[in-house]
Amino acid sequence: MTKPDNTVWLGAPAFPVAARAALADGQLRSNLRHATTTIRDKRLAVTGELDDWERLRDAGAALKRRTLRHLDSYLLQLEESVTRAGGVVHWAADADEANRIVTGLVRAAGAGEVVKVKSMATQEIGLNEALAEAGIAAYETDLAELIVQLGHDRPSHILVPAIHRNRSEIRDIFEREMGSWGRAAPAGLTDDPAALAEAARLHLREKFLRAKVAVSGANFAIAENGTVGVVESEGNGRMCLTLPRTLITVMGIEKVLPAWSDLEVFLQLLPRSSTGERMNPYTSTWTGVTPGDGPQDFHLVLLDNGRTDTLADTVGRQALACIRCSACLNVCPVYERTGGHAYGSVYPGPIGAVLTPQLVGVGGDTNGAAASLPFASTLCGACYEACPVKIDIPRVLVHLRARVVESKRARRRTPTAEALAMRAAGMVLAEPARLRAAQRAARIGGRLVARRGRIGALPLPAPLNGWSKTRDLPQPPAETFRDWWQRTGNTAQENET
Repeated sequence: MTKPDNTVWLGAPAFPVAARAALADGQLRSNLRHATTTIRDKRLAVTGELDDWERLRDAGAALKRRTLRHLDSYLLQLEESVTRAGGVVHWAADADEANRIVTGLVRAAGAGEVVKVKSMATQEIGLNEALAEAGIAAYETDLAELIVQLGHDRPSHILVPAIHRNRSEIRDIFEREMGSWGRAAPAGLTDDPAALAEAARLHLREKFLRAKVAVSGANFAIAENGTVGVVESEGNGRMCLTLPRTLITVMGIEKVLPAWSDLEVFLQLLPRSSTGERMNPYTSTWTGVTPGDGPQDFHLVLLDNGRTDTLADTVGRQALACIRCSACLNVCPVYERTGGHAYGSVYPGPIGAVLTPQLVGVGGDTNGAAASLPFASTLCGACYEACPVKIDIPRVLVHLRARVVESKRARRRTPTAEALAMRAAGMVLAEPARLRAAQRAARIGGRLVARRGRIGALPLPAPLNGWSKTRDLPQPPAETFRDWWQRTGNTAQENET
């Protein structure tokens, strides 16, 4: 069995192309604006309640930095702890290996279907698709993930995968699709949130009670005692983690924490940053297996899939500190207008723009989708201000932009149009006489094409029109700063004399 890595969706266009289509969808922008504004306001309210919020952020950042520096030691300690508690640890270098391990475990359990807890790691490796190829049905049980799955759609948000859907769209999906996946939607289903939740509850309950195997991700795993944890809002995760006989957890290697006491910090940072709640409604932790209680077989799959390469980059490695709260998405002006699908990856928004290119490499995807992501930002810094573990996303974005440029330069025999433009700019800026001449030419030309004080799209051939066709420029002033300085500076000097 082979299945392509799902980190970057195959066939996804580069961000500028995908974003253009998203910007033309008024309903999408309306749905996103309503949802992100609501979550953003809730987060600000609950984080403002804590006098030590900034100290909590500092503590979270320090814990993550220290863990990443000693990640190899903590992972070996975790393996020993999980094994001692009765679990089995598997190491997966990439998506194919992880999918082979999980498929083999499901078959060994004699199951033809699994129930799933919401998991970014399993989306990243394309587990559902790999299981389907092996004849195994995977049922998402998180409400938003269920909507995405029934709608044959892609997630567009880390925390709220169906953020791009409104209630009437969800009702239509339930009415149209639920019957082909199991229990059909009730007759006369409305778009009332309680009615939609009840339809999902009835649909999923028969799957919870029937499943022999569950698959989950993990928010944290504790090296010192082998405890694994999942935080969630709906209780579906706890049903998956307790009812089936076999539990398989797929976890990125960066999710390990050294000690149980470290949860004190992250269980305050995560809910406030993600859902704007003081505490998650459901926090489930388990340690190996307990005879007669809960799953009797527990397997932990530790996933690398590009993380070791990311760890080697001393600037970019901080992206591995992400706790998947999605706070950066909810404050990003680019994400709010384009949505998650434009990023072409399971990791959308600012954190996706720095994580995805590192996991797959800036030259590693077929359509340049990953390489375009570091440029999908205004560098306004709002993501850094919101991040609960202080990942300096703008700095990593600039760092990755340089890597993308170097990668393109290494693959081309001839310079790009951008490189030629930068070279010409360098020649102009190096000589004051050339700069003065260029400024005067721009002033004259700009005033000729300006209309009502603004310069719109210029009739230039591609790629020279790439910048101007989506931006207006102000009309150049009648006098340049250099001319003004020379005029006023000489006058002042003469007066002093």
